[in-house]
Amino acid sequence: MASSLIRQYWAIPEGTECHRKAYITTLLGAGIGLSAGGYSITFFPSSSHMENVARVGRYTFTVAAVGAMFSLASCISSHVREKPDDPLNYFIGGCAGGLTLGARTHSYGTAATGCMCMGIAAALLKMGQLEGWEMFAERKM
Repeated sequence: MASSLIRQYWAIPEGTECHRKAYITTLLGAGIGLSAGGYSITFFPSSSHMENVARVGRYTFTVAAVGAMFSLASCISSHVREKPDDPLNYFIGGCAGGLTLGARTHSYGTAATGCMCMGIAAALLKMGQLEGWEMFAERKM
């Protein structure tokens, strides 16, 4: 499912259909957050079931919000700047996602670090996509 969502995301031209891109990244973020929350309650269970449910919800909604902010910021940035395939748009989106994470944790340090790390990672992802980089090389046998 994740691979089909990623293919749908890349099929949409940059700077268009921001609502669809936001929906896709929110779904991906919610899935990642749900998985992280599941691991959290599996390895570090709480004494209360409600605390476990709340922890999974915190993980899920936080990562879904980061995904939505990334997508909206990068899409709107490409639309406003009129440079749809510029890696700077993805840096701006990654930075917005990092700032969202910092706001959730109430930490300026987390916001600044998240902004830089997520922004650089997103810009590198876009550069790789534009230049045809491969995440995993194909087997040559």
